Amino acid sequence: MNNSNSKQDREYTASLIRQVLTYQIPVREAILQFPKDTEDASIQAAYHALVHFEADEDLRRRDALYKEEQDDYLELISHILEKGEDLPENIIKSYSKYYETTSIPHEKNVKGFFKSFWKFLNIK
Repeated sequence: MNNSNSKQDREYTASLIRQVLTYQIPVREAILQFPKDTEDASIQAAYHALVHFEADEDLRRRDALYKEEQDDYLELISHILEKGEDLPENIIKSYSKYYETTSIPHEKNVKGFFKSFWKFLNIK
């Protein structure tokens, strides 16, 4: 991926996160709109941060402090990506240690089909 596309994808990802935080779109919709087939570790980490955000919905309702901290964390990620910068390595590593590969959706074409198929079969 060239730097221009990477910067645009990061800005787009930041926009998706902001839309979630301002209740303009649901998390599920943002996740489905992430840049397809990205190998950008910063975007992959942001993707997983949103997946965790969605998974923590019940906890967020019960714990106002947790909700505030998680919102601030996503806002930080959004702010960094908006500038086209790499996320700090500690953020990237905090997610990459749990996921060998990201589950970001693939393009809806033959290449994307095979990427999904091989991933389903757990073949690299």
